[in-house]
Amino acid sequence: MKIADDLYSYEWSDYFENNCNTYFIGGKTGALIDPGLKRFVPDLLQRMSADGLESMDIRYVINTHSHPDHFQGSEYFYGKEIRIGLHQDEIAFLAGEGGELYGLFGLPQPQGTVDLVLSPGILTLGEENFEIFHVPGHSPGSIALYWPRLKALFPGDVIFNQNVGRTDFPGGSGSLLKQSIISLSTLDAEWLLPGHMEIIAGKEQVRRNFQTVIRQIFPYI
Repeated sequence: MKIADDLYSYEWSDYFENNCNTYFIGGKTGALIDPGLKRFVPDLLQRMSADGLESMDIRYVINTHSHPDHFQGSEYFYGKEIRIGLHQDEIAFLAGEGGELYGLFGLPQPQGTVDLVLSPGILTLGEENFEIFHVPGHSPGSIALYWPRLKALFPGDVIFNQNVGRTDFPGGSGSLLKQSIISLSTLDAEWLLPGHMEIIAGKEQVRRNFQTVIRQIFPYI
């Protein structure tokens, strides 16, 4: 579903199947953010097609982290001249205990090569500039992607609508997650597009959500 200029949202709302929200930045960018589980990618592509988007429009797959419900679908795009992005710390995590999570969920680990190593700073995709933030806590190499033109923040599983990502998986850290959330709260964001739950639209609503999480959720992390 198109929600803003060149911005599409594919929220996951099935309570009986685990998967993540996926976003697509169109125009000359062609960036798919968090493809989700591999078995749901064909359905995702059908939903995109209904919006006039085709698989050939995808030039990049940007992963906020390597947990199966976000990253496994990247395997679908290997070998298709689509660059796959993941933070350098998350690549190392996936090669170790992060990869073991797949076995715990009865899932095969994706086979392929990440060829776009993400690091903090400016990332140019097509003709658009984005900013990458390293936001550990949910996983060691979690990233948030910020799009200045739309003031859109994609935090992955760092922060949700009045909630946060879990820290009890391997590589999780409550103290680091809180630091990451505080750092993101200073951004001038008018869209909060999380990995799960609802999108938050509007600068004041995004600000209030950060305040609510810091005030009400932090004591329990």
